[in-house]
Amino acid sequence: MAMALARSRSDVELVTVDSMQVYRGMDIGTAKPSVAEQSEIVHHLLDMCDPDDDYTVARFQRDCFAVLADIEERGKRAVLVGGTGLYLQAITDDLEIPARFLDVRAELETEPDTAVLFARLEGLDPLAASRMEPTNRRRVVRALEVTLGSGRPFSSFGPGLEEYPPAPFPVLGLAMEREVLDQRIAKRYERQMADGFLAEVQTLVDRPAGLGRTARQALGYAELLDHIENGTPLDDALETAVTRTRRFARRQQRWFGRDPRINWIETDGEVSANALAELARGLID
Repeated sequence: MAMALARSRSDVELVTVDSMQVYRGMDIGTAKPSVAEQSEIVHHLLDMCDPDDDYTVARFQRDCFAVLADIEERGKRAVLVGGTGLYLQAITDDLEIPARFLDVRAELETEPDTAVLFARLEGLDPLAASRMEPTNRRRVVRALEVTLGSGRPFSSFGPGLEEYPPAPFPVLGLAMEREVLDQRIAKRYERQMADGFLAEVQTLVDRPAGLGRTARQALGYAELLDHIENGTPLDDALETAVTRTRRFARRQQRWFGRDPRINWIETDGEVSANALAELARGLID
């Protein structure tokens, strides 16, 4: 839909709001726009760092505000695209990004069982725990790091986590039935595997610096890494990836569904991108 919208307006540039498309070489598994698409329409905040780096939400917020200011200065119009809820709210609500507490993090990292850490987070900040995947070690550790290091619940940072002040621009979302979404997730993995997803992950593994903690936890990548490094059968790894992605989609639906500022466009998955773009234009023009 975003590409169709950009094609219909000569002044539109696209800004990704995806926490994994910032990593170079992670293309197929993140559904990154193709080289041809990037040549046709200006895209921002793709390939910002190597996959062994740790690209934080604070870094995204800084980079995104700079990009938006540049687009506005040139008389163009930015359309933010993506599904990382915290990244979007860092822009719509100008969230207060908590500091890093490296000593606390180092201590937390000595606990190998993410389930133990998640249980600890549930006791300290149940609201934050309810808004993340229990197996997402990176987010669990970060929430505990901030809660313990700052003395404040992680969920207390920024009004957008509990309140919804006016957004500085219209926010649109696509809504579809759960069964349709589940089918699309499974088919997407089939396409990605046919397009060389496994080879992409192997190439990343073979890099001298490998993949960093954040990149290794990306959906699809984590499961294929388990196949490559631990010998998990490929079919089992893919089944786990589909299951985890569907679970993540449920959490996304709950996250965005709470936000009354979002204008929802219903789709059955068969409506053309051009038709959706036309509906979107009616909401933002």
